Amino acid sequence: MDPIETTVAAVRDVGPDAVAIDLDTPPAFDAEPGQFVKLTATVDGEDESRFYTVSSPDTDDTFEFTISYDPEEGGAFSECLLNLEAGDTVTITGPFGDDYYEGEHRAIVLAGGPGIGPAVAIAERALAEGNEAAIVYRDDTPLHEERLSNIANAGASVFVLSEDESLTDAVADVLTNADGEQVFVYGFADFLEDATAAIEAGGGDADAAKAENFG
Repeated sequence: MDPIETTVAAVRDVGPDAVAIDLDTPPAFDAEPGQFVKLTATVDGEDESRFYTVSSPDTDDTFEFTISYDPEEGGAFSECLLNLEAGDTVTITGPFGDDYYEGEHRAIVLAGGPGIGPAVAIAERALAEGNEAAIVYRDDTPLHEERLSNIANAGASVFVLSEDESLTDAVADVLTNADGEQVFVYGFADFLEDATAAIEAGGGDADAAKAENFG
C-alpha cells in the first residue's frame, strides 16, 4: 500500500484532551468500521507515524479518527495531532486489519479507553443498515458521549462503566449468543483480558470475538 497525502476537513472536541479529526477521503480509499490506518505527520521537522482506528461508520467524502492525548503512549505525536486544524495535511497508509464490521445481524462491541472510536462507528453502521447493536464501554473519562446517547436513543443497549467496575454483568446483559451475533473487542491488553473473562462468564465464545489489541 502506498502512502496517500490528504487534508484535514474538520477537528471537533469529543471529550477531555480528545478530538475527532475528519480527513478528506482520497480517491479509491475505502475502510470499514474497525479497520485502522497508519497516520503520518511532521513533528519537530521529522515524520512520525502511529496507527489509529477509523471512528466513523463509513468513509464517504470524509472519515474520522479519535485522538486522545496520552503523554506516555503518544507523547509529542498525539499532542501534534490535537493541534491540527482544517486545511492541514497528513499522510495515511492502509487500511489494515481483519477484525471489522461485515454486516453482522447483531454487533456487540466491548470497548476500553480508545476502543470507543471503533465502537461508535460499528454501532452506527449496524443501526443504519437495520441491524442490532450494543456497546459496553469502560473509561473514567468517557468520550463521544453525544454519539453514545444517540446510539442508545436509536434502540441499542449502551453501558458506560468506570475503570473500577466489572464488565461481567453488562456483558451478560447484552449477550444473546444467537446466530448472527458478533462480538467485537477493542482496547489495551488488560481490557482484552477482562473482556475475554466476561464473554466466557456470559456463555459466549471468546475465541470467536473479533478483537484488536491496542498494546
